[in-house]
Amino acid sequence: MKTILELKNVNSYYGKSHILFDLSLEVKEGQSVCLLGRNGVGKSTTMKTIMGLLNPKVHDKTEGEILLNGNNIVGLTNFKIANLGIAYVPQGRHIFPNLTTKENLLIAKKTGLNGRNDWDIDRIYQLFPRLKERETSKGNKLSGGEQQMLAVARGLMQNPDLLLLDEITEGLAPIIVSQLADIVKELIKQGVTILLAEQSVKFALSVSEDCYILEKGSVVHHSPTSDLTDDVIEKYLGA
Repeated sequence: MKTILELKNVNSYYGKSHILFDLSLEVKEGQSVCLLGRNGVGKSTTMKTIMGLLNPKVHDKTEGEILLNGNNIVGLTNFKIANLGIAYVPQGRHIFPNLTTKENLLIAKKTGLNGRNDWDIDRIYQLFPRLKERETSKGNKLSGGEQQMLAVARGLMQNPDLLLLDEITEGLAPIIVSQLADIVKELIKQGVTILLAEQSVKFALSVSEDCYILEKGSVVHHSPTSDLTDDVIEKYLGA
């Protein structure tokens, strides 16, 4: 399988604070990979580092290599990185509150690399029928679960090579988390390449085939999800 994303000995800093330590990971085409760890271990920082969101104006920096389709993207602006085929669904959703559901989707619409145009609004509505029902509702009138579905759908509208999902189950009721799990599983069946950072161990393991566990900004365990033992989960995640 082709490698879509590879991090090699990545170190990240917020000013003088060293957050990621020689972090390495790999995501292959069509694969779903999860980052697990307790709060504050560097999961979201890993996502922001990949997307070039550390701010050099306040002396944030990234060292090491982040290879996207074989090209090192460290030092590029987040706008350029997004145009190279990554869609980022950030923690906190960040949908446009005064735009309708449909407008939130259409504003994100673009053709992917090599003319990729797998996702359009009709296909989105097939996967997210609830968004079709709510297409004329403003973003701030949607429930938390609907907003999260919209955030994921908006990422897909960019026709990415790689979809980054950062804590998409945060603050949601169990029934909504279950619905999101079904959606992510369907995306995997349809060949979408996914890297997700999660606090919810149960959700992450149900939708991924490969797993990295972080502690204090470093990878302390890596294995196929199916090989992850209860002892390892208890040791590093306390769950």
